[in-house]
Amino acid sequence: MLNRLRQIIEPLTAKIGAAAAKTHIPPSGWTALSLVAALVSSYFYAARGVSTTIFAGVMLLLAGFFDVVDGAVARATNRVSKVGAFLDSSLDRLTEVVIFTGIMLGGYAPTYLVLLALSFSLLVSYSRARGESLGVRVFGVGIGERAERIIVLAALTLVGFVYLGIIAVLVLALITYIHRLIYVVNALERSS
Repeated sequence: MLNRLRQIIEPLTAKIGAAAAKTHIPPSGWTALSLVAALVSSYFYAARGVSTTIFAGVMLLLAGFFDVVDGAVARATNRVSKVGAFLDSSLDRLTEVVIFTGIMLGGYAPTYLVLLALSFSLLVSYSRARGESLGVRVFGVGIGERAERIIVLAALTLVGFVYLGIIAVLVLALITYIHRLIYVVNALERSS
């Protein structure tokens, strides 16, 4: 869903990338900052309190913002690379594990729900990676890519509904995974 919006706000992200590039922090540095923000968010989730929940949501949004900046800086500085793309994707998965671990430790939802939300979130990413490795373009397929899930979880966290955030992420990730599964299988069958 947000991929359509990305095309509209591409000029803005390009400006953000150009401005962030002036800090001389390399793209991988922004990726690392995203992970640090996720670790801090996880800590606040695990600490569980009214004010800590707000901080958890803010840091989650900040982690997502830094994740956008790393790619924008890479494009602005002509430092787009396969190594950078791999590190970015790998650390994105790690940030998801970190965030859901904090939520689980905070006891906001039953462990099985947190694990299901995390599992299907990871499967959404895996289905894209595996589909694209087989020659099927999967980018933008589904309603619950990583950006959507972060925004929904952060927004519901900020208003004190972490449990509903977990449910929403689980539903979005499950629908997206099933959509991608069907999409990739159909594409592969058509091409064979």
